[in-house]
Amino acid sequence: MAVTTAEAAPAAGGESFGTPAYRNYVLILLMLVYTLNFIDRNLLSVIAQPVIDAFDLSDTEYGFLNGPPFAIFYALMGIPIAMAADRYNRVVIIAICIAIWSVMAALCGLATSFLFLLVARVGVAIGEAGCTPPANSLIGDYFRPKSRANALGIYSMGVTIGAALANAFGGPIATDLTGTNVEQWLATWNMASMFGPIDWASVEGWRIAFIVIGAPGVIIALIVFFTIKEPPRGFSDPPGMARPEKANLRETIKELMTKRSFWLMALGASLTALVGYGLAGFQAPMAQRIHGISPGAFALQFGVPLSLAAAAGTFIGGFATEKLTPRSPTAVAWIPAAGLLLSIPLYLAGFFMPTEQLGLARVLWCFGAASHFTYLGSQYTMGQGVVTTRSRASAIAILLLLIALIGNGLGPQIVGWLSDMFMSMQIAEHGMEGVLTNGMCRSREALASMDEAQKTICAAAYGEGLRLSMAATALIFIPAALSFLAAGRTYQKDLVARH
Repeated sequence: MAVTTAEAAPAAGGESFGTPAYRNYVLILLMLVYTLNFIDRNLLSVIAQPVIDAFDLSDTEYGFLNGPPFAIFYALMGIPIAMAADRYNRVVIIAICIAIWSVMAALCGLATSFLFLLVARVGVAIGEAGCTPPANSLIGDYFRPKSRANALGIYSMGVTIGAALANAFGGPIATDLTGTNVEQWLATWNMASMFGPIDWASVEGWRIAFIVIGAPGVIIALIVFFTIKEPPRGFSDPPGMARPEKANLRETIKELMTKRSFWLMALGASLTALVGYGLAGFQAPMAQRIHGISPGAFALQFGVPLSLAAAAGTFIGGFATEKLTPRSPTAVAWIPAAGLLLSIPLYLAGFFMPTEQLGLARVLWCFGAASHFTYLGSQYTMGQGVVTTRSRASAIAILLLLIALIGNGLGPQIVGWLSDMFMSMQIAEHGMEGVLTNGMCRSREALASMDEAQKTICAAAYGEGLRLSMAATALIFIPAALSFLAAGRTYQKDLVARH
């Protein structure tokens, strides 16, 4: 059972823990957990426009819902959970956190107000904060140093696979499944009466998506709890490394203060996440406003291919790093930098393709995503490679705190704020400043009283403002890439685990 630590003799030569088959099972299951983490996290972005319409939100307000509160609570809870993971059973911690975020994700579907939805999203953040730090620590003990880059690259694929599955299921459910469909299905099984006097005809698809996708995570939590063994800490490290001890936050920070490469990498990863979260949060609304693509259609035609391309980029980045590091010790830094710079022209070209060339837009956008996500495995490899065993989970938690606050916290908020600003500028360029406002262009009642010319201006400004915002945000990849390159200059000096 998972609540006991597996007994094993200390590693004799930096050997990996467990049999190859079981070790791979654990890695795949942890990747599945990370996938589930990002399904529930990304679902709001997939069904963004229906949620915006349901609560009559501006892009700035939606950016706030999808950004700062989630990021702040994710960051605040990440540190204490990671400290616990450096002391207590990591498998138990992961299982409890999966159950928490899954239940809270399902509750998002019951939101009756913006505040209710906001509180439920905060609950998702609290649960998800307990996933990656202990999982990274487990992988560090299951795999010896020379295999960790590839293992962490596979684990990191959960980010993009989760996004793909959120699109594959969330978009179609939100678009095609109605409350009436659910009522008919429940009636078939004589279960409709169990839910009381619900007006199923008024239940929107986006609510059903949250419940259907969120609730099953409790089953995954039980599988993790009963099938993953807790390995001895430091098992797979080379002989002679200090045995693991309990590190507190002050000690971890003190150790990291001498690691210049960690902070430069963290800056690069945070800026990259800022762009990533910002684009992901608004890409479906942009496609609907510019090209008239529904959330369900975008999810299948763009969301799934983009996520799979990003997953491929994540794997390629980790694989290439492992293969090229013997010849180029700083590959872990320059590979993500090159990928980020290459993704900029690909993304911009995809964003500005006309509606008649959506096929080409999808191809460019996918290549951009693949190049973009070559960085993901590198941030974890560098993050845990520069600290001793006793501080791995805490170091990753500090990294994720920065990524959460800067990336998830600011990304959607910046894109939303820029979108509203560019929308106002677009309205002014059409000579309608003082006549039309952003709020009027979003309001169904206000639109109903406008003439066709005004409606056309509103629609164009609503879409073009968001597209310009996303294009401007993509340029932040430039300082992100420079940060990764700068981190590579001192990475070898800071490295602890080398074999």
